Amino acid sequence: MKIQLLPSTFDENGSASPRQHLACFIIDDCVAIDAGSLAMAASTDQWSQIRDVVLTHAHLDHIAGLPLFIDDLFSTLDAPIFVHATREVIETLEQNIFNWAIYPRFCELENVNGAVMKYQPFEIGKEFFVKHLRLKPISVNHRVPTVGFIIADGKTTFAISGDTAEVDGFWQTLNSEENLSALLIECALPNELVELADASHHLTPLGLQKELLKFNRKECSVYVINIKPMYREAIVRQIAELGIENLQILEIGQVYEW
Repeated sequence: MKIQLLPSTFDENGSASPRQHLACFIIDDCVAIDAGSLAMAASTDQWSQIRDVVLTHAHLDHIAGLPLFIDDLFSTLDAPIFVHATREVIETLEQNIFNWAIYPRFCELENVNGAVMKYQPFEIGKEFFVKHLRLKPISVNHRVPTVGFIIADGKTTFAISGDTAEVDGFWQTLNSEENLSALLIECALPNELVELADASHHLTPLGLQKELLKFNRKECSVYVINIKPMYREAIVRQIAELGIENLQILEIGQVYEW
C-alpha cells in the first residue's frame, strides 16, 4: 500500500513547501482521504484514477479541493465521483458548500455520461469498501462530527486519526488490531497554545505524548500529521524533544509504502 500527503503550499519558485494548510492523503494513487488540496496538487496520474473521496469531517482545510476537483473533471467524467462520508458531513456539505450560493449542487447535475457526483454515506463502526480497500470508521474527539479510519488492503493495515483531541475509543479499537503497520496521528498546535488546542479540540506534542500512552502497539510506526503551518518549526522541535521511539513527521509529498 502506498500513501502520499499532497502538498498545499508552494514557495516563490513553485516548489512544494513543508507548510501544510490543507489535508489530502492519496492511497495507491486512486483513493483520496480528505480533499483539502486534491484539485491543486494531485498528479496527472492521480487525477485520472481518483473517483472516490473519503472524508473525515467537513472543516474547510479537509474539503477545500473537493468542489474544484469535481468542477475540473465535470465534462470528462464517464462515472461519478463518489463522496464517502457520514450523514452529518453530507448534510453540512449540502447546506454550506454545494448549495448554489457557494458552489453548484453537483449531485443534481449530469454531463453527457450521467451523474458527476454521488454521496455514499457510511456509519461509524461499520466497515465498508472503497476500491480494493476496507475501511472502518472510528469516532474521534473534534469540534464537529469527525472520524478516523483503520484502512486495509488485504496485506497491510494502517490507521489515521483525522483531527482529534483526547480520545479513548479510538485507541481501544486500534489496540484490538493484530497487524497495524502505521498510525497517522494529528498534532496541530505547539505546547504553549494548549488552551487553544483544548478549545478547538486538537493535540499538542505533550497531549500527543499522553495519548500515545494508551497505544499498545509499540512496534507500530507513528507519523505526525495536520501540523498547523505557522507553528511547524516549534511543533517539530517539541516532538523531537519527546524522544519517543518510532515517532516521526509524515513528510509532505513523500510516498510511503507499507
